[in-house]
Amino acid sequence: MKRQPKLTVVGAGPGDVELITLKGIKALENANVVLYDALVNPKLLEYVSSQTELIFVGKRRGCYRYQQEQINELIVSRAFSHGHVIRLKGGDPFIFGRGAEEMEYAAKNGLEVAIVPGISSSLAVPAYQNIPLTKRGSSESFWVITGTTKEHQLSNDIALAAKSNATVVILMGMGKLNEIVSLFKKERKNDLPVAIIQNGTTKDEQIGIGTVNSIASVVKEKKLDNPAIIVFGSVVRHREKLLQIQQEIVLKEVV
Repeated sequence: MKRQPKLTVVGAGPGDVELITLKGIKALENANVVLYDALVNPKLLEYVSSQTELIFVGKRRGCYRYQQEQINELIVSRAFSHGHVIRLKGGDPFIFGRGAEEMEYAAKNGLEVAIVPGISSSLAVPAYQNIPLTKRGSSESFWVITGTTKEHQLSNDIALAAKSNATVVILMGMGKLNEIVSLFKKERKNDLPVAIIQNGTTKDEQIGIGTVNSIASVVKEKKLDNPAIIVFGSVVRHREKLLQIQQEIVLKEVV
């Protein structure tokens, strides 16, 4: 029986192995081939059949095992030779994950295509540190912006976001942190709280808290680096407030 060539793009979530959806796990269990990225928790591959071909196509800083064009071609060739290809991506494939591009290429080449959304790191990583992106009285909206565009330039949207009262979440921005901070300083937001969370939702998670003025020093002191998420906004204070409330309760119980 000939296998139907199919691509399913699956969001693996932000890092914690338990933050993939049930639908995502079922897709992995029924895969003939899995192409997975560097930010995918390797433990998720335990849901894959021993008969399934696993191919690492991840990108790490300055190291590209496969170029995007090669990944696209690999998806199509494996789908026609093996059947159901799963493209497993960290976070959500439609939020700076190039999932849409891969689905378009696959569809143009005759593949059936499907998407399983994932929990985006832009939402989940701050949440794991008790930082809400919206909070009544603090933030009515939020921006999620890539720090670096396709042309390796700083996104123009960051300058626009810095003018707003919204929470600003920046992905892939550590390499341009000084430029980003300068944009907020131009808007006289020197005292605006900032959080940087590295390896969010994993055992290697680290966090640095500061302000627009101090965050560069915090990063240097804590040696924070990619992969990390940057959060600008008054909502960052919620984390400290929650800790204070919890400590006060513990003190009352002791007394």
